[in-house]
This record gives sequence, C-alpha cells and structure tokens, in this order.
Amino acid sequence: MSPAPRIVVGVSGGVDSSVAALLLRDAGWDVTGLFMQNWADDGTGECRAEDDRRDAVAVCGALGLPIRFRDFSKEYWDGVFRHFLDEYAAGRTPNPDVLCNREIKFKHFLDAARELGAEAIATGHYARVDAHGDTFRLLRAVDRGKDQSYFLHQLGQAQLAATRFPLGDLHKSEIRRIAAEHGLRTAGKKDSTGICFIGERDFRSFLAQYLPAKEGDMRTPDGTRIGTHPGVFYFTLGQREGLAIGGVRGRPQAPWFVVAKDVARNILYVDQGHDSPWLQSRTLRSEAAHWIAGSPPAARFSCTAQTRYRQPDEPCEVEVRDDGTLAVRFERPQRAVTPGQSVVLYDGDLCLGGAVIATTDAPVPETNPA
Repeated sequence: MSPAPRIVVGVSGGVDSSVAALLLRDAGWDVTGLFMQNWADDGTGECRAEDDRRDAVAVCGALGLPIRFRDFSKEYWDGVFRHFLDEYAAGRTPNPDVLCNREIKFKHFLDAARELGAEAIATGHYARVDAHGDTFRLLRAVDRGKDQSYFLHQLGQAQLAATRFPLGDLHKSEIRRIAAEHGLRTAGKKDSTGICFIGERDFRSFLAQYLPAKEGDMRTPDGTRIGTHPGVFYFTLGQREGLAIGGVRGRPQAPWFVVAKDVARNILYVDQGHDSPWLQSRTLRSEAAHWIAGSPPAARFSCTAQTRYRQPDEPCEVEVRDDGTLAVRFERPQRAVTPGQSVVLYDGDLCLGGAVIATTDAPVPETNPA
C-alpha cells in the first residue's frame, strides 16, 4: 500500500485553517501544520501572534497532526512592508494582502513545505482551483460573500498546481459548524480583519511611526482652504472618517470625503457627497498585468472587474498594451478607483488575473493655491 500524499497546511490559529486541516486529514492526506510568523513584535503589545500560535498548536494537537513553525518576518519586511511604506509615501494606497500571498504564503511557505517533503500546500482561503486541460485555473469560492480570489490574483501556474483550497466549496456557516462538531477551540473565534501587522491599533498612529506627520492644507476642489490635515498619506480616496471638518460657511451640513491628494504640495482635497463627481472615473490605466494562465485571453476583450475587495462585478472592456499594462474602460462610472489598489479581472467565476492601478480619468482639482 502506497503512503498517503503529504501536504502542509498553513495553520493561522483561525477557524478557516483549522477546518482546512481537518478536511484534508479526513480525506486521507498525510497532513502537517505550519504556523507562519510574518511580523516581528514591535513592542506595542498589539500583535496577536502568540494567541494565534497557541490556538494553532491546540488545534493540531486535537486533530493529531504534527506542527512546524517558520519565522518569515524578515521576508515579510523586505517583500511586503517596505513596498507598503513606499507606496504610502508616494500618496498611493497599497494592498499588502495581495503581496503577502504572492511573496510569503505561496512562495516562502511553499518552499518550506517542499523542504518538508510535501507534494502540496493548503490554506484556509475561500477560493477554488481546478485543471482545465494543461492549465490550472483560479475560481471564485462558492460562498461569494467570503471569496478571496481578489487577493490571490497574482498566483501563477506553478503555485496553483501545488495548492489546495479545501474550503472553496463550503459556506462560512458550514465551516463553523464543522469546527464546533469536532470540538475545535477556534469554532467561535472572531475572524481577523484589516491589515495583519496593524491589528486593533489606530492605523494613523501606526503609520506615523514610519512616515512622520507633515501638516498641510485641506482644500475643496476649487482651491478654497477649509482646514488642515496631518499628512496626505494617512488618507485614501473616498475616505470619510478622520477629516475633522466642522461647519463650513456657505456649505450645507453634509459629510465630506477625500477626493484627491497632491503629494508634492501636501494638499488634501475634499468634497461633499458620497458620489461626488470628483470621485468618479470611467477608465483606468494599470501597471503591467499578471495573467494566471500565463497570457491574456486576447489583446482586447470584455469581462468584469473589481477595483476593491467585495465590490460587485463591473462590466468593462480591456486593452492589453504593448508594454503589458492595461487600459480598462467601464460601462458606467466607478467611485473612488484608487492608485495602488488592484484591478482584478473575471470571466464569470474564473479569475483571469489583474494589475496594480496606476492612474484614472477622475477629474483633477485646481493646481494653483487659493
């Protein structure tokens, strides 16, 4: 009788990875858990890594699985966090989860699993992989409310060939039910939210440790100064919170939103109205795209896209330019399409790939200070 195939599961101490390990064990795999430390303790006491580590150990113990540990904090700093800081300093809004998946979870983690003799890796991501002929495809999860293919769009053929997503066909409610039925301590554990290395602390306070505050003008799109801000890189397009704008003479009592940033002059532009025309764009240009199949479906094609996580599908036309960048035109105007974030392309449930957003055709506020 041949030995069971070996797989290493990334156990994070959460309910999703716990059930992923359980399902693979029950499917006959030789399962080893691996806990990744991706962020070094910065002395603030905000990091939950130790609590998560204890939960991961307890779950593997309850399932009768061995567990290993790897410290990828240096790789995370070099491959993810430096880019995160550089992007914010440039006035863009990066998505570290996309880079973390590409650089850590499906690169260094995959390498570590192979060193342990594994044939494959698995995680608790909500997504699916299948083989279509000789091509591996990334598909949305059955639970569309939890689908994480947006964050996985930078994966390639070699990574998908070696990856299993055991939760892709299940709903979150089923995951918690399975965990509870097997007495796993993570069954009722709250899902982690936000950026992993920031935790529960205030985002602006965290970022200020690395990008010191520089106060500047807060202006309306026509150049009228209505206040000050602590630093343009603390804000993102469409943001409402943290502006601290009181009553403004001649303006209605309505919420204000960030509509543009002038990093060179340290000016933050704001306007009233969730759907301000200054936030609307119909086209975008991207950096060089990544294609999961290795190449685009055509030089020009129609598909749907998301410019943020959990956004409804938006029909669009895509042109792949000679330098590999994309020109994307949407059927209807889009709100707060943000440079630094990702545009991810879909054909139904099939994730085609995506790219970092470089520019949009949203209107640009005045350039001469009032």
